[in-house]
Amino acid sequence: MIYIKTNREIEQIRKSSVLLAKTLKEIKENIRVGVKTSVLSKIAEDYILSNGGKPAFKNYRGYPAGICVSLNEVVIHGIPSDTKIKDTDIVSIDAGVNLNGFFSDSAFTFSMPKASEKKKRLVSVTKECLFKAIEKFQVGGKISDISHQIQKHAEANGYSVVRQFVGHGVGIELHEDPQIPNFGKPGRGLVLKPGMIFAIEVMVNMGTWEVEILKDGWTTVTKDNLPSAHFEHTVYLSNKGPEILSQIH
Repeated sequence: MIYIKTNREIEQIRKSSVLLAKTLKEIKENIRVGVKTSVLSKIAEDYILSNGGKPAFKNYRGYPAGICVSLNEVVIHGIPSDTKIKDTDIVSIDAGVNLNGFFSDSAFTFSMPKASEKKKRLVSVTKECLFKAIEKFQVGGKISDISHQIQKHAEANGYSVVRQFVGHGVGIELHEDPQIPNFGKPGRGLVLKPGMIFAIEVMVNMGTWEVEILKDGWTTVTKDNLPSAHFEHTVYLSNKGPEILSQIH
């Protein structure tokens, strides 16, 4: 079922997204060499709870932590732990907020100071993919226009897009229909309408698009152990075009 949100729902999802953006800003300010990934999760949980929300990922389908922290070859769903961040890492943070029953979802990848230029370029291009995809979220367009734009820009830069995981609707629930793949031919699928809210989610790998899930049932890594980057925003489609609700200002 595709939810077309009412004005009231949009405003509530906007509030959830603002809290999420502030949470991600708080995390970003605490990413440094030597910090444990579990500490970043604790900071996020405390911030969300102290502002009246709930960490949307905590206990979702059994996920054990408040956010996902994925380093280097970990694509998504890295479980926070005692692992310490190194100055050569790229660090992907994925978080969600439940504020009064309304959901938001966003992610970014941060390059540590001594990360290689190859890693930094991957992060930069992945971020570009997200914003180019958001530009295709237009009334009257098709859902695959978003998907195609991600694939086109990633592959033009020599990278591959993850195929096993997708973006999605968001707002009334954390994960809603429709699914938004990172690949596909344009002009296909669902017609985009005002009132839709999507978590447009871009996952780009330096090498193969293939991934595997580790024994913990969550941590997803690239099959060739090359780095991966991840960017995501909660985006509302109005008659005027896309509006990023989870933007960090």
